[in-house]
Amino acid sequence: MSKTANEREYKKRVVDSVIEEYLQVSGAICIEGPKWCGKTWTSSYHSNSEFLVGDPSNNFSNRQLAELNPLMILQGNTPRMIDEWQEVPAIWDAVRAEIDKRHKKGQIILTGSSTPRKKGILHSGTGRIISLRMNTMSLYESGDSSGVVSLKELCRGNLDMQMVKEATLEELAYYIVRGGFPGNISVPENKAHIMPKAYMEGVANEDLNNLDDEIKYNSAKVLLLLKSIARNESTTVSDSSLLKDIIANDDNSMSRNTIAKYLAALDRIFLFNNQDPFSPNYRSGLRVKQSKKRHFSDPAMAAALLNMTPNKLIGDLNTFGFLFESLVERDLSVYAQSFGGKVFHYQDYRNNEIDAVIELKDGEWCAFEIKLGARRIDEGAENLIKVCNDIVKNGGKAPIVKCVICGLSNATYQRPDGVFVVPITALRD
Repeated sequence: MSKTANEREYKKRVVDSVIEEYLQVSGAICIEGPKWCGKTWTSSYHSNSEFLVGDPSNNFSNRQLAELNPLMILQGNTPRMIDEWQEVPAIWDAVRAEIDKRHKKGQIILTGSSTPRKKGILHSGTGRIISLRMNTMSLYESGDSSGVVSLKELCRGNLDMQMVKEATLEELAYYIVRGGFPGNISVPENKAHIMPKAYMEGVANEDLNNLDDEIKYNSAKVLLLLKSIARNESTTVSDSSLLKDIIANDDNSMSRNTIAKYLAALDRIFLFNNQDPFSPNYRSGLRVKQSKKRHFSDPAMAAALLNMTPNKLIGDLNTFGFLFESLVERDLSVYAQSFGGKVFHYQDYRNNEIDAVIELKDGEWCAFEIKLGARRIDEGAENLIKVCNDIVKNGGKAPIVKCVICGLSNATYQRPDGVFVVPITALRD
């Protein structure tokens, strides 16, 4: 049987190295992420045989076989990919049992674009299956970043000062509206918004109601909630504030319980990639806010819900700034994952904020401000210095790197105050 991925056409992904590492230490891995982010192709690329649960051939005979005998579908050359395993949840327990029996690493690659209410009837999979989040394409993966600056090296304080090609405002707007969906990368600028808009309409009208047989979701209310989150992209807005926003903008009503239920369901289809709050180890009483910063898994999702095209985005620089921050934080998440880093945000009750914090495996951390225009680099650098000094003054550890990630700049360099400056279109893992 031929594989889904054509190795000659496969576009390398940053997550490839993480997949190879996990296959060496675990019997099975589960690659999860939003629909259309490239999970199937990437998993197929790393596999030697595959089974597509959702294949519609022969009246969905693959799904019927998986339901009748999930152990049988695991037989094949390893690593063996089982695509969209969540359509038959019993596969999870079958994989766990098979890994216990084989006592070998790198046997099974599961992919999933949603999570059942319970992974496995008998066992969580702990110790047998490692879950791995996959995102849409970063600018480096899509070929829109030169990649002359390694985030891994930058987080060690290493940066070559050099001139780079400066992105235009039009290009950045296009990257946001187009998004990082592999199938949308080569779409012309005037058509870039079409697929993400259809994607979000599908989420509201179909995807949630395909998630649970016993629960029905009101598509109109789903859309109200999604639009409210889009209006609050890259902020720490609370559920109660979302409710107020929905009523103020749509003259409609939803209960907090409904919002909580819908958010949980949307999270199960990997629609969000929220940033957790960062808490340095304080010995003082300085309080840190514990709100997550809200992000869709791709900035194109928010742009689609706001009915943005590249031209409209350029005409609304306030919205542009929030969606640019979303794009940068998506890329930082992709790149940091490759070396074991995790992206957070920082906000305390003194109104100190840091847009992005990358915590490294050794506990050290790096602070990032995100600014669309070059004229705001000074502002970003000054804020980083102020907030980091305040953290240290109150008993926290200083970051090992402070950096402003910008959109419009033609150089990578270190300022006299020690803050690095890097355009997002020069960054890679």
